[in-house]
Amino acid sequence: MTRATALRAVLASQFFTSLGDNALLIVAIGLLLERAAPAWMTPALRICLYLAYVLLAPLAGALADAFPKGRVMLLTNVVKLGACVLLAAGVHPLLAFGAIGIIGVMYGPAKYAVLAELVPAGQLIAANAWIEISTVASIIGGTVLGGLLLAPGYVLTGMRSPAHSATLVIVGLYALSALCAAAIPALASADNGDARSVRAKAASFGHAFSLLWADPQGRIALAVTTLFWAIAALLQFLVIEWAGTVLGMTLSQSALMQCFLAAGIVAGAVAVARLVPSGRATAALPAGLALGAAILAMTLVRERLVACTVLVLAGIVAAIVLVPMNALFQQRGEALMAPGLSIAVQSFNENLASLVFLAAYGALLALAVPVRMILAGCGLLTIVLMLAIIRWHRAGTCAPAGGRT
Repeated sequence: MTRATALRAVLASQFFTSLGDNALLIVAIGLLLERAAPAWMTPALRICLYLAYVLLAPLAGALADAFPKGRVMLLTNVVKLGACVLLAAGVHPLLAFGAIGIIGVMYGPAKYAVLAELVPAGQLIAANAWIEISTVASIIGGTVLGGLLLAPGYVLTGMRSPAHSATLVIVGLYALSALCAAAIPALASADNGDARSVRAKAASFGHAFSLLWADPQGRIALAVTTLFWAIAALLQFLVIEWAGTVLGMTLSQSALMQCFLAAGIVAGAVAVARLVPSGRATAALPAGLALGAAILAMTLVRERLVACTVLVLAGIVAAIVLVPMNALFQQRGEALMAPGLSIAVQSFNENLASLVFLAAYGALLALAVPVRMILAGCGLLTIVLMLAIIRWHRAGTCAPAGGRT
């Protein structure tokens, strides 16, 4: 199999697993509504995932580097498939998502690390753009599918409700992703699953963490990707709440609003892959301020057409920053350490920030804070933190030799 064919297998596996993830999230929210669960349990679905990701992060990169990346992606999809079966059998959604998180922690390091193995450094921005396009296309498809599967009357024989039926449909998506992952060639692993090497790498997680934050380029990329993925995790739920509360939409309609944000990310990823060269990744940093402004603009929106436009613009500026920063981080990670370990450090930071953001969001919902106030706070926080990162970057650029970016 050529490297181009292997890359297509990675993209296909990512598409189908992300398609299943996004459909499953909407379906799980439907299952919680069937149980008349309190509002804070909705963000708790993701919190269960992120908690596992944070706690197991030191092992994630070591395991991803110890085994062929395609096999790790295959195993993750098999576990997701099993979790869907458990949901169909009546297991509480929070338990099922926790189980997915325990094994899914290895998927991110495997997915991004295999890119560094398949493509040269100069093509990483383009490869990351295709990963983001595949991911965002699956977000669009997954949210649409999740909404459609919750339609009244769609119940498989022997199932209690549309939501329970939907979990079995999603099983097929994870099966397709597993088949694509199985097609990824077993590229040479430095460790070959040696237990001592895995333990040694897990023990070196703290050193890797410090090394990446000390690296002038690595820390800027890490700070931006951490912030943006935390904001994305929050917006996934906040947009649904905003559309339902402010725009008067049903759950199925609210889920579809995420598609406009996703469509903007696709457009931004395509543009940045063509316009931003690998050596100019940090030139895209100011676009992060526009994301905060777009989130603030959502507080003023009352019409659905305007809401769709604002979400598309938010997605475009998010991708313009995120794609180059991902590529820059992968370059620095591969230069400083094993790729799986660097991605595990990145995942730890992103998931910890997402955990904090979603926990705060859940607390605000429990306190009945209006959704517009939450949006305003999110937008202002994005602007403040991006200004701090830009200032940090400029200070590093002006530093003496050894501190340049």
